[in-house]
Amino acid sequence: MTALVFEEPAQGAPRLPPAREPGDGPPPAPPGREPILNAPWPALALVALIVGGYAVQSRFHLQVAAQAFAFAPAMLAEGRWERLFTALFLHGNWAHALMNGAFALAFGTPVARFFGGRIGGALAFFGFYLACGALSSLGYAALHPGSQAVLVGASGAVSGLMGAAARLIAGGGQALGPILSRPVLGMGGAWVAVNLLIALLGQGLTPGAEDASIAWEAHLAGFVAGVLVIQPVAWLARRG
Repeated sequence: MTALVFEEPAQGAPRLPPAREPGDGPPPAPPGREPILNAPWPALALVALIVGGYAVQSRFHLQVAAQAFAFAPAMLAEGRWERLFTALFLHGNWAHALMNGAFALAFGTPVARFFGGRIGGALAFFGFYLACGALSSLGYAALHPGSQAVLVGASGAVSGLMGAAARLIAGGGQALGPILSRPVLGMGGAWVAVNLLIALLGQGLTPGAEDASIAWEAHLAGFVAGVLVIQPVAWLARRG
């Protein structure tokens, strides 16, 4: 190959493209536009499940759906453990569902990207999401044993995605950072503060709550679950 040297064009003159020699192959294609929504398909599918699930649920009265699928701590003594998962796909109203969908997209995107878009990675992502949701409800039940209070919504599971995203931020996005890293402690502290305000001042701070109370305990339990559970799930998915 012959080395070619080009002088810098005069100021204001058009810059010529680099010369190509025979055998260099076809010229490279111009770069495509960056997609507006650059999220992995598992994260988008999760948002579709949250929002689309409420679109179906909205055709029925909330009380009917809650009787069939919602979770209450008292149900654990009755052996209805499946409610830990089914309650994640119920929401109180459109504002509730859309807010959880937006947070699921924001924090689910880095987690889904970490696991990858293949079937195995998608299964790990959804399994992690469901585990965080179930553990968030169990955390609430541990503080309110035998309670008849009904829980609905994906907030606990989404909090788990937030915890996992904090560890990924600490690891540069490609690996899991330490549990006691600055991003984890910072995001965790901020989340504790927000939920303590909710506990002290009531549900008026939260859009879509209306007259329902906010299970802030489940939010915090979900965050802790996300920080801790992402490690074994990553190991099982051979990402850790």
